[in-house]
Formats: sequence, structure tokens, C-alpha cells
Amino acid sequence: MADKNENEYEFEYTKVTKTTKVISGLSLLYGKELKEYDNIPIEDLLNQLSEEEIEQLINDVDPDDSHIPPSLRCREQTKKAPTGPLNREKLLEFLKNFALNQEDWPENKPFQPGVKRGAVWKPKETPKVSDEETRIMLDLDDESSEALKNATESDLVDLAGILGLHSMLNQDQFYASVTNKGQGSEAKFESIVKATVPKRVPNLPDNATDVGKTMKQVSEDDKKLQELNWNNIKHIPRDSFKKLFEGLKTNTTLTTLDLANTGLTDGPTAVLVEALKENKTLTCLNLESNFLSGSMVRDILAAINVNQVIREFRASNQRPAILGNRIEMEITKLVEANNSLIRLGLHLDAPDARTRVTQQIQKNTDALRLQRIGSKSTIPSQGKDLISV
Repeated sequence: MADKNENEYEFEYTKVTKTTKVISGLSLLYGKELKEYDNIPIEDLLNQLSEEEIEQLINDVDPDDSHIPPSLRCREQTKKAPTGPLNREKLLEFLKNFALNQEDWPENKPFQPGVKRGAVWKPKETPKVSDEETRIMLDLDDESSEALKNATESDLVDLAGILGLHSMLNQDQFYASVTNKGQGSEAKFESIVKATVPKRVPNLPDNATDVGKTMKQVSEDDKKLQELNWNNIKHIPRDSFKKLFEGLKTNTTLTTLDLANTGLTDGPTAVLVEALKENKTLTCLNLESNFLSGSMVRDILAAINVNQVIREFRASNQRPAILGNRIEMEITKLVEANNSLIRLGLHLDAPDARTRVTQQIQKNTDALRLQRIGSKSTIPSQGKDLISV
């Protein structure tokens, strides 16, 4: 059995001890008794090695092992003694002269201008497909075949849009087919990637509303003036805003007030805050694209909650791009306390504020719908159950 086991191994065991085995003249450590070397300092082991053993140990080091310092991984192996100190300029000059004195590699064929060498690239020849092979055979009745045979290209474009082949049409052709407007005589399949030329729309005329006249009508409570639009009127004096808001306190006719892009600031708006606490007929207020601060927008919403008659309030695109988390949460609480607001044009960055405002607007819209259809019995008294705390 011993001879049979020895023949199964490539090396012959000549001597075996507790901790070493000799294989072809090499002593190798093995076995559990290796633990006794754990307590021996590595320095003592290295001191017992000869120079040849140390050289062999260094040569066996893995140069990619990052745990070994670079001085040992990339050691200098030059055994020739230096001829003198390093002179960088002389070294570069020597390398340059050595490169110039080197002979060029011999060419088997000398260079000739205009002569192409090597294989010339030729495109692959694609087999031509006849028209008969590319035809699609459709099983149609006689009437459909006759209709397609006599159809014009614009009719085919309209048919492609009806069938949903939008990749074959441009946007205008597909929209015309879906809306059943009909294709023009110039409709073709060639305009797949052609961009639609935008239509030139003339600029809107300037707002011709007379500021002084309408301001006087609001102050005098003119029954004919129910909607006032000062949008985009530039350079309105501050006193005009203040007089308008003072007249709004006693006005009982005006329902819509638009003051977008008029340069409105916090100073005159403070008078508007006081007017909103007294006015009970205004239902739509638009203050977009002005110079109102976040605290002023909050004060306006607080004034709206006094009578709760305004259903639409818009105040986006103001001087501060970001209202701030504290102002947004205060605005959210004010909106949750309002039971009449169904449209709010205001940008909020906080996700929690946007969610809570949307829920309250939805509650107000549902309550208004129930009131419109006559189910007043299902609406809580004074809307107390619709307020989110």
C-alpha cells in the first residue's frame, strides 16, 4: 500500500519530520506545529538568513502587492557602479545623438507617391430586390381594392394617420387625421423628419385700460364695472394703487381684479390686505409677476380667510424665487383654514406643503360640487370638518 500511494504523487518524500518535509532537496514547512513560529520575531528569522536566501526571498515578492513599500517592490537591480554624478542635460544630449545615429529600419519596398498598397476597401454588394418581392399582398374585397387604387397620396396620408402609423407622418398630418380635418393637397410621405414651421403670432396689443377712470369707478361703486384688468400696465403710481385699494373697501360690485405684471410692491399691498378684510364681493384676485415678499403673500392669505369669499387667488413669480420653509408652512396652515378657495396659483417647494394644499383645494372643490347639485345635507355646517389641522 505504501508503494502504491507513493506512485500517485509527483514528488518522492525522502524525509518527514513534525514540521518539515523534504521534497526533492527542498525543506518545506507544514502541519499544526507551525503555530510555534507565531511568537518568534520576524527580525530574528531574517537575521538567520544568508544573503543568497534574502536575495531569493526578495525576488519572490509580488510587485503588485500594495502592502509592500515601493522601495522593495521596485528595487534597483543595477549592479554596475556609477561613473559619476547625474547630469540631466548631458543625458538628454546623449539620448538625442544616439537616436539620430541609429539607422532607420530597412523598407522592403521604397515609398512611391500616389501608389496604394494593401487591400482596397470595397463596399459589400447588396442583392437588388425586385418590386414584385417587396409588394405586400393584402386580402381585400373588390371595393377596397378599387378605392385604394384610385386614392391620392393625401388620402393615403390620412389613412395612415387613422390607422395609427404616426411614424410615417409629421405632427400636423397626424393631428389633422385624428381630428378629421382632412389633409391638404400638398400632404406627402416625404415630410417625415421635416420640422413644422411655427406660425408667427402678432404681439398682443398694450392694455388700453384707463387707470384713472377705472380707479374712480371702483371708488364710486359703479355697477357696470364687475371685472377690472390692469395687467401689464407699466409705471402705475403708488398712489393709484392705494386709491384703488381704498375704494375696494366699500365696493360691492367688483368680482375680479387682475394686477399681474404691474410692478406692485409691499407698500401699496398693505392697503389691499386691509381692504380684503372688509370686501365681501371679490371672488378672483390675480397678483402674479410682481415684487411681493413671502410674508406679504402670507398676509394676503390671512386677510382672505376673514370673509372667505375669494375662490381664486394667484400670486406666483414674485420677487423672491424661494419663499422659504417657514413661510410655506404658514401659508399651508392658512389654506387649510379656508373653505372657499378652489384655485391657488402659488409655487411651493416643500413636498409636504404641496400635498396638504392640494388636499384642501380638493376638499373645497368637492364641497362646492355637492352644494351645486343640491346635497346640502351632506355638507358639514360652516365647513368645519373640511379643515385639516
